Amino acid sequence: MSELDVKKFNRILSIYVQLQSRNWITAQQFADRYQVSVRTIYRDIKALENSGVPIYNEQGKGFALVEGYKIPPTIFTKDEAYSFVIAEKLMEKYADKKMSFNFSSALHKMKAVLRSSEKENVALIEDQFLIFDTASNETSNEVLSILLESVVSKKQIEILYQKPGENKADKRLLEPIGIFYENDYWYFIAFCYLRNNYRQFRIDRVKQIVNTEVSFNREHKPLDYFLNAKKQVEVIKTTVKILAPKKSAHYFNWDRNTYGFVSEKELNDKMELTFETTTHLQYFARWFLMFAAEAEITEPLELRQIVADLLQKAIEKM
Repeated sequence: MSELDVKKFNRILSIYVQLQSRNWITAQQFADRYQVSVRTIYRDIKALENSGVPIYNEQGKGFALVEGYKIPPTIFTKDEAYSFVIAEKLMEKYADKKMSFNFSSALHKMKAVLRSSEKENVALIEDQFLIFDTASNETSNEVLSILLESVVSKKQIEILYQKPGENKADKRLLEPIGIFYENDYWYFIAFCYLRNNYRQFRIDRVKQIVNTEVSFNREHKPLDYFLNAKKQVEVIKTTVKILAPKKSAHYFNWDRNTYGFVSEKELNDKMELTFETTTHLQYFARWFLMFAAEAEITEPLELRQIVADLLQKAIEKM
């Protein structure tokens, strides 16, 4: 079998597995995934049909397998089996407790079909793969699970949301659009009835969340639409430069990407760290204060003044 034939066989087999994993999928989605033409996908679908796989096509929806059609237990490769470990560790760290439990339960069923040698290898690396916290990001209150349920069922939710710098949480009635993970935090986008517009919310600032039985009142665009629009909006960035002794520069490794870290450069016995931050300088200043005894701000002057003011206020309270 030539390399081209092997590639075609693997693609057709993968299409077969994907048809088992979801109700509908279009030829264009397959073509985009495998970087081939739609015409090639139609030929692959025909090859599956000729081999006895019952596939039907519905205009506007795509392809699906006939309901009730089953495939024998899947045999996973070694690398696929190892990916279970990584996926489970990520879910334990970054999802809420309910979602993590459900994901682990599903993975246990998948692991059950592994060969004995694969099970031994997976068990061996489970204790050798760890993920450490890079930020304070608590999602133990099942917010993620409730949000996902709302997105799927298209039912409104009520939350208590506490914005930074405020002591009291606001009640919001929302219609969630989707959830995403960025810069060490979970976020979701929703239509907010309080603001009568779409807003982005950080999940760790949700103090309470409640499902309602009220269905969505409007049709919403997909999550990608809002994320792409967000990227296209001109973001105001502030250049920040910090000088730190070489022996202390590593302190700034903690959470620096969240604050727009760009590069570092050696200057004699010091390191110059450059940031292009979109964070409000008040927040950047509070982060810098953790390392203020070991470093100095060279620009902008406004940030230096903010740090000085914060220190003065702290001294006055002593």
